[in-house]
Amino acid sequence: MSEEKKGFWGRLVEGLGKTRDNIVAGIDSIFSGFSSIDDDFYEEIEEILIMGDLGVHATTEIIENLREKVKKEHIKEPGQCKELLIASIKEQMDVGETAYRFEQEKSVVLVIGVNGVGKTTSVGKLAGKLKDQGKKVVIAAADTFRAAAGEQLAEWTNRAGVEMIGGQEGADPASVVYDAVAAAKARNADVLLCDTAGRLHNKKNLMEELKKIHRILEKEFPDAFRETLVVLDGTTGQNALAQARQFSEIADITGIVLTKMDGTAKGGIAVAIQSELGIPVKYIGVGETIEDLQKFDAEQFVNALFTREEENEQES
Repeated sequence: MSEEKKGFWGRLVEGLGKTRDNIVAGIDSIFSGFSSIDDDFYEEIEEILIMGDLGVHATTEIIENLREKVKKEHIKEPGQCKELLIASIKEQMDVGETAYRFEQEKSVVLVIGVNGVGKTTSVGKLAGKLKDQGKKVVIAAADTFRAAAGEQLAEWTNRAGVEMIGGQEGADPASVVYDAVAAAKARNADVLLCDTAGRLHNKKNLMEELKKIHRILEKEFPDAFRETLVVLDGTTGQNALAQARQFSEIADITGIVLTKMDGTAKGGIAVAIQSELGIPVKYIGVGETIEDLQKFDAEQFVNALFTREEENEQES
């Protein structure tokens, strides 16, 4: 495991501590407290998963999957169910091989999200990551409604060493994207990252704005692969799920960036979003630096969720 990955893994294990206390301690007590596998046993597990913000939909599927496996493998001891439960959660979360296609082609990535979720920061970090992979990146500062959004993004683009177009407060977002497309084509950029507004309280305007941006992209950059990421604050739990649902009603969302996972007891929301909306979590953030944003890895996430701190210390 590379140092960067190891550092991130450690922070992920640590960051999911509150969620782990919420879920794992309860599950362990069920596995040790029940002498047989019956309906009460399943109900107890179900309750703990829902309390951990995995959501009703995901939890129901996980429990059904677990029941099937127990039956198929003729398992009688509750203690033997833990690995099966972990495997069932992983199956719910696998993002598949094609999730990062935008890295392989000329792409436009629209990033949307409400104020305060870490959207602009995520755009900056993503730019840094792509640049580190040898990609040529241009950023469009098309969130022109939020005061100081352009300044904040400029700071990140300097840090990442990429070019930014726009950033004037009150400018027309679509015209910023138009200029950025021209710049991206002129510089033969691999990825155009667009920081766009996410004003859910004014859905109609947001919808019109996104339509206008898409029209420009279709006309000016028809060959570019398109990705639309929504940034959500992991600490808000079910609210994040509600936001994702609202955004998916007005835009074709292809992935989720889940931020602030280092301080939440609601980490199970990553499972809920994927299960309920069918939108994969593609990136996860556990801190302030560029390294703190990593591609989402279901295996790693679920392992971190079920790793005891002392086990983690033994590994490092």
